[in-house]
Amino acid sequence: MPFDVYGFDVAIIILLALVVIVVLSGVKTVPQGYTFTVERFGRYTRTLAPGLNLIVPFVDRIGRKMNMMEQVLDVPSQEVITRDNATVTVDGVTFYQIIDAARAAYEVLGLENAILNLTMTNIRSVMGSMDLDELLSNRDEINAKLLRVVDAAAEPWGLKMTRIEIKDINPPRDLVEAMGRQMKAEREKRASILEAEGERQSEILKAEGEKQGLILQAEGRREAAFRDAEARERSAEAEAKATQMVSEAISTGDVQAINYFVATKYVEALTQMAKSPNQKMLFLPMEATSILGTLGGIGAIARETFGTDAPAGRRAGSVPATGAAPGATPRPGGEGERS
Repeated sequence: MPFDVYGFDVAIIILLALVVIVVLSGVKTVPQGYTFTVERFGRYTRTLAPGLNLIVPFVDRIGRKMNMMEQVLDVPSQEVITRDNATVTVDGVTFYQIIDAARAAYEVLGLENAILNLTMTNIRSVMGSMDLDELLSNRDEINAKLLRVVDAAAEPWGLKMTRIEIKDINPPRDLVEAMGRQMKAEREKRASILEAEGERQSEILKAEGEKQGLILQAEGRREAAFRDAEARERSAEAEAKATQMVSEAISTGDVQAINYFVATKYVEALTQMAKSPNQKMLFLPMEATSILGTLGGIGAIARETFGTDAPAGRRAGSVPATGAAPGATPRPGGEGERS
């Protein structure tokens, strides 16, 4: 069956197509990381956020499509004259982010060109106020100062300068060679100073060690002298006590005690004489026989002390015969009868 198309139907179809086109023209999709500005009759009215948005067809239109992500720009190389008249070649990189799409779109013409010129100008200004040594050693300070200055200047454009980095600072070749010689001389100077400082510390430590050694030796001698004096004091006390005991024994009539005391002193004196290195001959006193008799008295004292029976017929206080066997009867008028 033939399909008849009338004029009214065609008009309806065209009208529906126009409606669809109008509706679609009012629907705007903004990708993530971007914002679109809307202009009505050429004047900014609002900003479209990422996602699906509607505008009035034929009245509103998309003005600028702004990238809201952080962006990077390479700063071209340029020559900078430092405060001490050294010419260096400097380049860098800058990072920025649009935080206000409307101001970034309508407050400045040629946004990237404006950022580059602003950064390069401030690089010359900041680095030109410093000496060459400061440029080479204070790069972080330069970056911070540049960021602070450029961020303040770009704030009216709706931008946030997130980072500015100086990549390379290249002095002239002759200046690099002079810096190399200076660095070498400085290192040699530091090496000489460190070597001298090491020798000085070594001598100080050696002297300290000798000092400590002498102190310890003196302390040792003092301790030894103290102990020697204490030993002599104890010996004197013992001698005094022994003398007192002998005196008490003599006062009670014990003649053997004084014989023991005198014999002991004789023996000590003979011992000292025998130990003398220059003494080649030993002279006995005239009373040598008495000494020997005294030794016999010591034997008698020992026998009395340990309970041994004394020789028969010997009176108390007599000197026993020497060289005779224990218990032998002394000869009348012999040496054993001398007192």
